[in-house]
Amino acid sequence: MNQIVFIIFELIVLLFSVILHEVSHGAVAYALGDTTAKDARRLTLNPLPHLDLMGSFLVPLFLFILPSLFGAPPGSTPIFGWAKPVPYNPYNLKNPKVGGGMIALAGPVANFLIALFASGCLFLVRAFTLSFVQQELLQLVVLINVFLGIFNLVPIPPLDGSKVLAAFLPNRAAAAFLSLERYGMILLLIFIFFGFQLIVPIVYWIAHFLM
Repeated sequence: MNQIVFIIFELIVLLFSVILHEVSHGAVAYALGDTTAKDARRLTLNPLPHLDLMGSFLVPLFLFILPSLFGAPPGSTPIFGWAKPVPYNPYNLKNPKVGGGMIALAGPVANFLIALFASGCLFLVRAFTLSFVQQELLQLVVLINVFLGIFNLVPIPPLDGSKVLAAFLPNRAAAAFLSLERYGMILLLIFIFFGFQLIVPIVYWIAHFLM
């Protein structure tokens, strides 16, 4: 497949995967009685309200260019990013701690469902012996969404996994744990540089199983 076409498809899949991830947060919040996301017009698949300068443009562009700095072709490493977080008001929830955990969990679940759907499509494509290109594109959808699901479940503020974990902690411990979100960017960078390789085998194992 033409490398440029593959990269463009990868970016499109990434964009809509993170958008569905964020919309799922808002949809569950709305189902639990909070209308913040709906009032902010964030319960939409229109990409424009969800775009984030850093996560939707600068980080993917940097990751695209990064391999060329080491003599490799641009776009030869995985590209990831994020959309603007969908807001919710925990004070509108009957149980802010448990509700917050459910809202946080909705994003990764959406990514796993997308991966599962793409896996089913891949099975049909193979059953009808359609082109290798179609199989390769569907495999990319699976891989990107498994990665997004697993990465966001890492229990490090501000990732979704931290709020899911907090839902199971005693109130005081949960509040103390979530207060670490003020150092979220530092914690996230530390994880990316020193702990990222811990989740890579899990991502590839699940993706391989689905594919």
